[in-house]
Amino acid sequence: MRTKKSAKNRPDPVTEGAVPAEELQGSFPPLDLPIQPPFPPMEAKSVEKIPAGGNYQYEPKWDGFRCLVFRDGDTVVLQSKAGQPLARYFPELVEEIRNLAARRFVIDGEIVIERNGELRFDDLLMRIHPAESRIRKLSSETPATVLAFDILVDDEGKALIGEPLSARRQALLKFCAHNSSSALRLSPVTLERAVAERWLKDLSASGFDGVIAKQTDCSYASGERTAMQKIKRIRTADCVVGGFRWTSKGGEVGSLLLGLYDDSGLLQHIGYTSSFKAEERKELEKILSPYMGGSGFSGNAPGGPSRWSTERTGEWERLEPKLVCEVRYDHFSGGRFRHGTKFLRWRPDKEPKACTFEQVERRANVSVARLFAA
Repeated sequence: MRTKKSAKNRPDPVTEGAVPAEELQGSFPPLDLPIQPPFPPMEAKSVEKIPAGGNYQYEPKWDGFRCLVFRDGDTVVLQSKAGQPLARYFPELVEEIRNLAARRFVIDGEIVIERNGELRFDDLLMRIHPAESRIRKLSSETPATVLAFDILVDDEGKALIGEPLSARRQALLKFCAHNSSSALRLSPVTLERAVAERWLKDLSASGFDGVIAKQTDCSYASGERTAMQKIKRIRTADCVVGGFRWTSKGGEVGSLLLGLYDDSGLLQHIGYTSSFKAEERKELEKILSPYMGGSGFSGNAPGGPSRWSTERTGEWERLEPKLVCEVRYDHFSGGRFRHGTKFLRWRPDKEPKACTFEQVERRANVSVARLFAA
């Protein structure tokens, strides 16, 4: 049984993963496979409720890092949703995948870390670190797993992206039956909408982030949101940090100013988050320092103090829009969060340009809970 982490060693969401997506960028080796990394994964459209109909397959939405797993002989590539190489940060996955019987394949899944029966996103963030010694230590203490939910190239090297999901699911079942591993597990599905509804309604929160609905007669829609929908119960949004305000006293970071990109590619200011403890504010200045004096918001920028702000001054500092964070919010209307948001974590796996209004405009009135599917 694993021992409980002390407060000293517990991951801090304010410091862990505070890395711009571009720092994770890198090159991929050429592979003798029908598709090559970086390959855009199929994406989901946010909707308010679980869709009904005879052609939907429902899956858990896991709280982890989306990942495409490529294998060509001894070469294993882990690619993030944003097209970044992840193998460096998960050496235990690379080693275990090399031991699978199948020598050539491409799997779509989610990297997760399970501890004491719960999925721990903070433990994933701790892996995004420049020190190889730390990564190796953590890979031994808290090994990761890929939860596989689609297969794009089978173990014979045949591309399946043009096949319907129903056929790809059967191929994935066959693949996992012959390639069992602690590093690669089959993610469950159901064809029953009532089961998916229970996932959202009745189960407790421990790493289950919502429901994914996929059309079983659709081919793999690379980079598109046409064949997959997502439903979450907590209202969260991934936002770009375009600036910050100092506290009125003490000279510490008081709030982060949040932005989303519109259809014209302009970064619009949409609100702030200031839910930080005193010790976290001191760390924030160190994190933000490399990006101070940047371009800030290219669209609407913060003006004077808002009626929702606890800050006494409207002055703010511009940042280069590199950092992405996830926040929880209560209400979004009129192009902004109507109240302050709660900082949840940094998202180094998300490109700033991917943080658009689509994620808030389509689900402003949704009530979604983080649930875990047994």
